[in-house]
Order: sequence, then structure tokens, then C-alpha cells
Amino acid sequence: METDEELSSGKKDRHTNRIEACLDRILPPVSKLPGRLHEAMRYSVLNGGKRIRPLLVYAAGECLNVGLEKLDVPATAIELLHAFSLVHDDLPAMDNDDLRRGQPTVHRKFDEATAILAADALQPLAFQAIATAPSLNANEITNLVALIADACGSLGMTGGQAIDLASEGKQLSVAELTELHSLKTGALIRASAMSACSLTPEVTSEQRAAMNRFAADIGLAFQIRDDILDVTGHTQVIGKPTGSDENLQKATWPSVFGMEESIRRCDELLESSRDALTIFGSAADTLQTLATFIVERER
Repeated sequence: METDEELSSGKKDRHTNRIEACLDRILPPVSKLPGRLHEAMRYSVLNGGKRIRPLLVYAAGECLNVGLEKLDVPATAIELLHAFSLVHDDLPAMDNDDLRRGQPTVHRKFDEATAILAADALQPLAFQAIATAPSLNANEITNLVALIADACGSLGMTGGQAIDLASEGKQLSVAELTELHSLKTGALIRASAMSACSLTPEVTSEQRAAMNRFAADIGLAFQIRDDILDVTGHTQVIGKPTGSDENLQKATWPSVFGMEESIRRCDELLESSRDALTIFGSAADTLQTLATFIVERER
């Protein structure tokens, strides 16, 4: 008989294969003009990645018994927006990175102008995926657009990136660094988990609050773990140069509070996030396993 961990791992693999197929279908083929732009778009999305955000969508949907065809929509849209943000983050005007997922960044593989255009094209494609989804009704489409747009704008991911750039070389407080991480990384992760709540009228206020608490905690834990890996990881494993945060004098949890406190805070957030899921019982087993993976991952 399979253990709970083996069952969760099997679901993770099936969900990963599912989102890969969804992404491949929605991205324009290289054979369609403009071919070079489409090649860059496909390269930025399909060249690997942990697919954490789509996996959160599917696992949260399992908690609320939302069908996979509905969950495919936010899973696809959010991963396209995540790829869009990574292309921009890597640009010379931002972090100026040469590697992403062990491969040359898009502006290195192609050129800077093509990278900008590829990212720009991924953003509307994400919202097109929601707006034209045959599995969703008008209310569900509206709810998803509002949720995800809010997570990406100046009060979400984009605003977090702006604060991150403005904070280089500065000493931040716990509250300031938490706000930075919650916007830059946490906002889209929160939208991933909360998207399932937008797709079922049966969700209760208690379930919504529990999912929101989980999402906030695990989103912050995700970024702190990234900060830790930038110090302790290896380029061959994490797929990007280590020590880049220090070189750019970025405000990170280890740089501000030290490694020991960073690990302690990450573990604390994991425990809190898992506790929030008790309301869902065994339906949250996959989400529980995913939360542990996020905090214990090596890349």
C-alpha cells in the first residue's frame, strides 16, 4: 500500500505533467510569426522550473474539491506571469543575471529587446487564458482576474520588485523586510493558493481565512528559503549564481538577521502554515507535503 508521502508525490508528478501540457498548448508555436519572439516566450516558460505556483493551485483546489479543468486556468495564468516576472528580474536594468534554471537567461540567450518583448507578451497571454476559458463562468473569470491582477500590480509583485531595488544597500526592519517579501514573492504565491477559493461558491469564510493564512505564511517562508539558498546553495543545484544577493547588497533575511534566525523563522512559518490547514483535514495532505517541500528544498 502506498504511503501518504508516496501518494502526494504521485499527485505532484501528475500535476506537474498536467501544467506542462497546458503551458505547451497555450504558448504560440515557433512556426507562427513572429517566430523569434515565440521562441523566446517558449524558452522562458518551458526551460524547467519547479512549478510551485501551479502545484499550489492544484493542491489548494483539492482542499475545496474544485475540478482540475477549472484549476488548469489559474495554474496556467499564474505560471505565465511568474515567467514574465523572472525575465524582467534578470534584465541588466534589474538584477543583471546570466543564469536561470541552469540555462542562459532570456536576454543572454536572445537579446535584451527580445527578452523585454517576450515578457510583455506573456502578461496579456496569462489574462487571455482566464478570459477565454470555457470551463469558467463569467463570475469565476471576474474573480480570478481581480485576484491575479491585484497580486501582480504596484500593490503586489511589481511593487515588491520596486521596493527591492530601492532597498539595495539599506538596513530594513522586520516589518519592512516582511512587507518586501510579501509583495515581491508572497503576493503571487498567495494568489495561487487563494485561486481555488474563487472557483467554488461553497467555500466558507473560515476556509477562506485559513487558506489566506496558509498562503501568507508559506509565501514568506518561500522567499526566506530562497535567501538562505543564495548563501548556502550551489550554482549547479539551484540553477543560478549564488551570492548574487550579497553582490547587489540586497536586503535579505540572512543579511539582516543572520542565518540561524533565518532558518528558525522559516521553520516557524512552516509550522504556522501547516496548522492553518487543519480545518481541511486529510483533503490538505498534498498541500501539507508541498509546504514542507517549499521550506526544505535545495533549489
